[in-house]
Amino acid sequence: MLFGNLNDRVAIVTGSGANIGEACARALAGAGAHVVLADINLAAAQAVADDIIKNGGSAMAHVLDLAEESSVIALVAAVMAKFGRIDILHNNAADTRPDFMAKDHSIPDMTVEVWDRTFAINTRGPMLMIKHVAPHMIAGGGGSIINTGSGSAILGDVFHPAYSTSKGALHTLTRNVAAQLGRHNIRCNAVLPGLVLSKGAREIMTAGEIDFIQRHVMLPRQSKPEDIAGPVLFLASDAGSFVTAQVFSADGGIVHHAPYFADVMAAAGN
Repeated sequence: MLFGNLNDRVAIVTGSGANIGEACARALAGAGAHVVLADINLAAAQAVADDIIKNGGSAMAHVLDLAEESSVIALVAAVMAKFGRIDILHNNAADTRPDFMAKDHSIPDMTVEVWDRTFAINTRGPMLMIKHVAPHMIAGGGGSIINTGSGSAILGDVFHPAYSTSKGALHTLTRNVAAQLGRHNIRCNAVLPGLVLSKGAREIMTAGEIDFIQRHVMLPRQSKPEDIAGPVLFLASDAGSFVTAQVFSADGGIVHHAPYFADVMAAAGN
């Protein structure tokens, strides 16, 4: 089966009511998969599912609260009842509400509530999804698990320590899942975005803030959600059938250059 052909495979995408998750859900549906859009905002997920169906794809929406294991169990049960199998799991959801992220600042000022909520959604949530999806993948002969990590987890930063630490733990979870489930023909990888200028990001960032970060991107354009959908589609398909335990970036190179990169490029007029 060639890259991009996912006919009749069943994919769950968490956090798929908007932004990266929406783009990935649309890409998977466009490749022929039956896509389950799981989101705490059911109305947003349903709107995307309806549009996918309107354009000839197969989709269903289901509410999901990753902080509650019972919600994960209910989602998986609903998918199995409708489709009878799960082939692809994209753990994309994270709590990135602007008001919540604003509380994720310096460690000396960190509250236990913010730290624990971040890990509950960003790390424990994907673990619970894998816990309850994996048995069905094993029964079906295998599958692909794709986690949305973060470039912020690779290097030290002055912003959002709870978020970046939770994503670092997710990267380690990715490798552990790959090791434990590989002999069941289940692959597990992580894709690490940088700054993805989705509609949501543009609504909360100023032009100056965007330019400040963009000057560190190696490529000459801004990232969009579809830039993450491409790698996810590859990892979900048979084109990535021998790729597992990998944690790799789709960020325009923002975390892979010397610290003086932006200054040198500016001095050279680039």
